Amino acid sequence: MNLVDFKQLPMGQQARLLSQRGHFLAERAEDSCRLRLYALGDFYAEEWRLCDEERILFIHLFQHPAGLTAYLEKIRLPEEL
Repeated sequence: MNLVDFKQLPMGQQARLLSQRGHFLAERAEDSCRLRLYALGDFYAEEWRLCDEERILFIHLFQHPAGLTAYLEKIRLPEEL
């Protein structure tokens, strides 16, 4: 899946695709939010949730590696790479 196609999906479908087909890379906290980073196709997706809730506030999408800076120490790459 590419970024353009993914952006056109409703957020609920995006979340399902990330959990089913995305590669979970890392998790971190920022303020009162829990952020989970996934790689899927040609982009990265960052799920934002309140720390004490499961509901997704939004999904931030990006392709530029500079967006990974806050995660570098926590990223777990799949073993098959």
